[in-house]
Amino acid sequence: MDIRQLEYFLAIVDRGGFHRAASALYVSQPSLSQAVRALERDLGSELFHRIGRRAVLTEAGLALIEPAREAVRSLATARASVAAVHELREGRLDVASMPSQAVEPLTSLVSAFSRRHPGVSVAIKAAFTSRDVVDMVRTGAVELGLLASAGPVLAKEVAAHVLGRQRFVVVVPPDGPFAGRSAVGCHELAGQRLIVGQLGTGMRAYVDGLREQGIDFTVAAETEHRVSLMPLVLAGVGLAVVTESWREVARRLGARVLDVEPETTLDIALVSRRGGLSPAAAAFVTAAVSAPGS
Repeated sequence: MDIRQLEYFLAIVDRGGFHRAASALYVSQPSLSQAVRALERDLGSELFHRIGRRAVLTEAGLALIEPAREAVRSLATARASVAAVHELREGRLDVASMPSQAVEPLTSLVSAFSRRHPGVSVAIKAAFTSRDVVDMVRTGAVELGLLASAGPVLAKEVAAHVLGRQRFVVVVPPDGPFAGRSAVGCHELAGQRLIVGQLGTGMRAYVDGLREQGIDFTVAAETEHRVSLMPLVLAGVGLAVVTESWREVARRLGARVLDVEPETTLDIALVSRRGGLSPAAAAFVTAAVSAPGS
């Protein structure tokens, strides 16, 4: 068994098949298949059921995913440690983020990190819920994750670095309700048309909580694509209750942003696996926790 075989195995898992993995790795499909068969011989078990042109993971294949990621990550950490001697002049850092936190504080964190270490590429992976972020960090799919939660991160399998809090605000189209206001009571959202996120997100939990309080509203749209929020608001589809990470973006696009009273906040945290981090991840964490407001 060698690390190349594990990288090939994970490429097939992540790309959904041999053909796509071969294209992504710039190797021929026969070479990829040969490497996987050699890995299967070494392990004494088939990793994929080959059904026509499809490759379906066996139970043994499923069991290999996490240790394979850890082995590949360990090698990447070793390589990055060598690069650290040269002051992080090269390398890559994988960070998962929930959509709203990818607006802020991730933009500011990556900007500050890139100014210090311009040779390190930051790959931002999409995660829609805090559980998604924790799972991606726990399994080694990424090294770091940025999430928002209604309270402290309690997951035992990751370390949490608290960065601050973000309050909820409501984004309103220029000609929408509450003209001339800078804040709105949550009870005033009764009767409004709201654009909401999917289950498991902080913004969805907040508006669901309003309904539990007897504040009745209409769900005008439910979206998993957070990038569609501002266009939907500006098109007059409805109002959106989001975290204040959207405040400046929304204002620049022409929307009005009002604080929601009483103030309700989400905790923002950067999470990492317990144990050793690559030099790039360690530097990112250090910069994040020392940033103003953290």
